Amino acid sequence: MSQGQAPSSAHTIPPPVVSSGAVDVPEQNSPHSLGNRLGRMAWGIVQATLFRWSPRPLHVWRNLLLRICGATLHPSARIYPRCRIWAPWNLTMGAHACLADDVDCYNVRRVTLGPSTTVSQYSYLCGATHDHEKAGHPLVPLPITLGANVWLGADVYVAPGVVIGDGTVVGARSSVFKDLPPWMICVGSPAKPVKERIHESHVSAT
Repeated sequence: MSQGQAPSSAHTIPPPVVSSGAVDVPEQNSPHSLGNRLGRMAWGIVQATLFRWSPRPLHVWRNLLLRICGATLHPSARIYPRCRIWAPWNLTMGAHACLADDVDCYNVRRVTLGPSTTVSQYSYLCGATHDHEKAGHPLVPLPITLGANVWLGADVYVAPGVVIGDGTVVGARSSVFKDLPPWMICVGSPAKPVKERIHESHVSAT
């Protein structure tokens, strides 16, 4: 080949093909109805304005907003302004139940708090997961039920479908993946019972 002559295409080396190992996941339509999406859009506006910026003591005002959007709340239930609620119509709270600031309540299905149950700051009530064995990883929503007199410490994760029995305490930063029995103190990831909880309301009831 003379100087300045372009190399023949027959001798051009193609670039290497590198496999990323990625799995081709087909696109999936939203699993939520149009009504659900519009409702959440409307609630998102209310939550970001009238709810979030309300003074902390105004539980009656926040309860009113949630009831208008479909929540089932005892008049004495307390929801603090920085609590994030995905769908008010899937929330049920008994007398003196409490959702603290910075709780994330992802209630794709119903989340129920029994009377005198407290969910502390930064806890995450995760009401849905994804089926990793199916194409598109479809959403799998499941309810969460916290019995009466339950106390979740700070930064507790509760998985979809979990039922926590009456009177149980879950220690801070624990992760609950399975149902927990009543009147126990549970800690760890996964959370496991470590001792029985003795409480005056339980003693008087027995």
